[in-house]
Amino acid sequence: MYGDFQKFLQKELSSIKEQGLFKNERIITSPQGAIIKIESGQEVLNFCANNYLGLSDNNELIEAAKKSLDERGYGMSSVRFICGTQDIHKQLEEKISEFFGTEDTILYAACFDANGGVFEPLLTDEDAIISDSLNHASIIDGVRLCKAKRYRYSNADMNELEKCLKEAQSQRFRIIVTDGVFSMDGNVAPLDKILELADKYKALVMVDESHSAGVVGKTGRGVTELYKCKGKVDIITGTLGKAFGGAIGGFTTGHKEIISMLRQRSRPYLFSNSIPPMVAGAGIHMFEMMNETNDRQNKLHKNVDYFITKMKDAGFDIKPTQSAICAVMLYDAKLSQNMATNLLNEGIYVTGFYYPVVPKGEARIRVQLSAAHETEHLNKCINAFIKVGKELGVI
Repeated sequence: MYGDFQKFLQKELSSIKEQGLFKNERIITSPQGAIIKIESGQEVLNFCANNYLGLSDNNELIEAAKKSLDERGYGMSSVRFICGTQDIHKQLEEKISEFFGTEDTILYAACFDANGGVFEPLLTDEDAIISDSLNHASIIDGVRLCKAKRYRYSNADMNELEKCLKEAQSQRFRIIVTDGVFSMDGNVAPLDKILELADKYKALVMVDESHSAGVVGKTGRGVTELYKCKGKVDIITGTLGKAFGGAIGGFTTGHKEIISMLRQRSRPYLFSNSIPPMVAGAGIHMFEMMNETNDRQNKLHKNVDYFITKMKDAGFDIKPTQSAICAVMLYDAKLSQNMATNLLNEGIYVTGFYYPVVPKGEARIRVQLSAAHETEHLNKCINAFIKVGKELGVI
C-alpha cells in the first residue's frame, strides 16, 4: 500500500525543494543562548531564538529545575484530574495569575494546546469568533475545532473588525481573538481600540501573549500593560517556552469561571500529561525573578532600539515593530535562504522565513533580539547583514 503513497510524497517533497521552500534543521550542540555551537563545531551568534530575556540557560532557573527534579521527580505520568497535579503546578498557576492580574490560570503542555483547547469548551454554533487575519496557526486550528460562526478581519484593521462585530450581533456571544505581538511581523495589536469596540458591541476579548509577555510593556506584562488595561481582557493565553525560560508549557489565564470550565471540558488539558515538575519549579522561580527587577526588560528594549535604528540607517526594509522581532524583508524565498546561509558563514545564526510560514512573496529573515545580547554582538550582526546585503544586492 505504501508504494503509491511513497511516490506521491517523494514528488511533493521534490516540488518543495525545487521551489526553494524546503526546511532544513540545523543542529545545535550547546545550551541555547546568545552564543551557540552548531554541529560543525562553529560558534555563532544566535539571532533567531525566542529567548527574549536570555533565560534559556540561566543558572538560577537550572538550579530551580534541578531542585524540583530531586524533590518532585522526573515526570507525572498522568493527566491533571487523575493524579497529575502537584502543589507546584498550583503554585505556578497562582504566579501566572498574579503576573497578569487575572483570577485563575490553567496550565497546558504548550500554548498550541492552550489555543487548541479554549474555544470548543466555551462556545457553540450559537456564538461567533472574530479573528485577526495574522493570528498564529494554533489559534486558527483552535477555531476550526469549534462550531461557532467565524469572522476574520485584516491585520489590526479596526474598521473591518467593527464591520464583523456588527454582522455578529445576531449571535449569542461574540469573542474577538488576537495575537498580542504578531510573530512574523513584530507589530502589536491595537488593544485599546479593540477593547473600545468590544465594549460597544458586547464582545469578549482574548489575547495570545506568547511573543509579548516578558517583552512588551515596561515590566514585561505584555500588551495589557502597554495599553494600561491590565485585568480588562477576558482570556489571555501564553507560553513558558519563549521569554519565560524557553522550556515548554503553555497557559490560559482569565476569569475564574472560564478557567473552571476549561478544567472540566478542555480536551488538551484533560487528555495530556501535566508539565514536568522541573518545568513547574523553574517557572515559579522565573516569575519571582521577574518581580524582583526590570533589568532584563530594560536591556532588551535598549537592544531593540539600537538594532532597529542601525539596520534602518543601513537601508534595510524593516517591518514596523514594537516588540523584539525585527522582520528584514527580502520578498524572495530563495534569497532569504541564500542570505541566511551567507550570514551563517559570517557567524550569524538566522533563518529565512517563506511560504507557507509567511504569505507568498513576503519572504524575510526574522531577527529576534534578546537581553542576552551585548552591544558587540549587535554590532557584529549589523555589520554582517550589511556585508551580505551588499553582496546579494539587497542594499
